[in-house]
Amino acid sequence: MQYMKKNYLITIVGATAIGKTALSIELAKQYKTEIVSSDSRQFYKEMNIGTAVPSEEELNEVKHHFIQNRSIFEDYNVGNYEKDAIIKLNELFKFNSVVIMVGGSGLYINSVIDGLDDFPAIDPSIRENLKNDLIENGIEPLQEKLKELDLVTFQKIDIDNKQRLIRALEICIGTSKTYSSFLTNKKNERNFIPIKIGLLADREILYNRINKRVDIMMKDGLLNEANILFPHKDLNALQTVGYKELFKYFDKEWDLDFAISEIKKNTRRFAKRQGTWFRKDHYIKWFDFQENLQKIIHYIDTEIKHP
Repeated sequence: MQYMKKNYLITIVGATAIGKTALSIELAKQYKTEIVSSDSRQFYKEMNIGTAVPSEEELNEVKHHFIQNRSIFEDYNVGNYEKDAIIKLNELFKFNSVVIMVGGSGLYINSVIDGLDDFPAIDPSIRENLKNDLIENGIEPLQEKLKELDLVTFQKIDIDNKQRLIRALEICIGTSKTYSSFLTNKKNERNFIPIKIGLLADREILYNRINKRVDIMMKDGLLNEANILFPHKDLNALQTVGYKELFKYFDKEWDLDFAISEIKKNTRRFAKRQGTWFRKDHYIKWFDFQENLQKIIHYIDTEIKHP
């Protein structure tokens, strides 16, 4: 009987600023492998400081993939990423039976591990009407509409993300069904076994880490980075915490101190949504963010030996 090599995708998840990057690098060194990023904003080369891209030193420690490999001017979505990531994983598994994936974008992680759900084709005029509504009346009426049509999706997605909001609404309107009803959780065939590691911290500790990270980003030049990107503020990639608040400062809607406080508040809200998303996944093994590295390695080794 021919022996079939088993591949393992060690996926590190958790809220923003909790320490996923540092752990991923330590694990990649331990297993002599490479890292695949699933952070949907670190793809973009124009967005460096505001997306907490790993430092040059960190990138030199271990080879990373899908870090600043795209431009904000490209139309790149989760479907594109799923295809690209699977191709890259197939390449990496030829040389190592373990690969590390890390990120806080739950939808992108799920696309790699489980595949994407199938949605029906929708009349393009529905999307156009929603876009016009957004321009004429702002985002709040659309948020309320989604809350009315699909409370499950309203509570689950980033309702401040205009593209995702419109996508959910066009499915609801075009099919007369909820967007969430199409999330079948069907499993695609993959050539790897996922091992999911989650990092946890007390809320106060996490929020302090987030606030400090924002202060460091500002010190490192986030204001200037956002100013350079300001002419392109309507691009989907830039509908991102850390940039959209500073764009309001440049538009003279807010003063700088208030914009910074909003970055911190919205990042905390984002971290809370990440926690809600990941807690629903019962396959994640949770560790305190300060857990001894050897304990995490021991757990992974046990899973590899007895999957």
